[in-house]
Amino acid sequence: MKFSGKNVLITGASRGIGAQIAKTLANMGLKVWINYRSKPEIADALQAEIVAAGGQAAVIKFDATDEDEFIKGINLIVDTDGELSYLVNNAGITNDKLALRMKTDEFINVLNANLTSAFIGSREALKVMSKKRFGAVVNVASIVGEMGNAGQVNYSASKGGMIAMTKSLAKEGASRNVRFNCVTPGFIQTDMTEVLSEEIKQNYINNIPLKRLGDASEVAETIAFLLSDHASYVTGDVLKVNGGLYM
Repeated sequence: MKFSGKNVLITGASRGIGAQIAKTLANMGLKVWINYRSKPEIADALQAEIVAAGGQAAVIKFDATDEDEFIKGINLIVDTDGELSYLVNNAGITNDKLALRMKTDEFINVLNANLTSAFIGSREALKVMSKKRFGAVVNVASIVGEMGNAGQVNYSASKGGMIAMTKSLAKEGASRNVRFNCVTPGFIQTDMTEVLSEEIKQNYINNIPLKRLGDASEVAETIAFLLSDHASYVTGDVLKVNGGLYM
C-alpha cells in the first residue's frame, strides 16, 4: 500500500479493531500513534509488539470525548512529527437497551463517545491537514448506523450521524485535498463476540451471505486502502465490511 504521509493517529487503539488497525498500518510503514484512555499497560504492550516487528509506534493518552485533551493530543503529535497525515476515529462505546428503558443521559453519553469525539478529531485534523493541503480521515461507523438494530437506538444514532457527518466533512475538505471516508463493519470477531454463545453466533452467521464473521484485519485493510494513495480519488464514501449482510 502506498502512502504519501508518514504518521497516523488512531483513537481507541489499544485493543480490538483499533489495535489491529494500528498493527496493519505500522506494518505498511506508517508511524502509528496509539491513543488510549485507561489501562496504559495494554497500550504499552501493543507499542512493544509493533516495535518488535520493525514498526514505529508511540502511545498517547487522552479522552477522545474531552475537547481540550483531544486538541492537546493532536498538537503534541504535530510538535513531535511535524505533521498529522492521517486520522482514524475508532473510539466508541455501547450501552444497549430498549428505547422504552433508555434514559436520556444513556443516549447522550453514547453520542458523545462515538459521534462528538469523531467530530472533534475530524475538525482538528482538518485544521492541521489543510496547512499542507494533504490528509485523510476514516471514521469507523457500523452496519447498525445503516440498518438500525433493536436495543441500540443510541448506538445506531451515533453511527448513522457519523456517516452523514463524514459526507459533509468530505465536501468541506475537498478543496484542501483532505479526504473523509467511512467504513461500516458488520459482525466482526473481537473480544465482544468471543463471549457470545455458539448458538447466538451461528444465528448471526446464518444471516450473513458469506457465512462467517469478519476478521478485524479485514476492517483494518479496508481502512488502509481508504487512507492510502490508492484511494486518492475517493472521498465521502462508505465502504461496507459486513460479508453482504446489508447491501
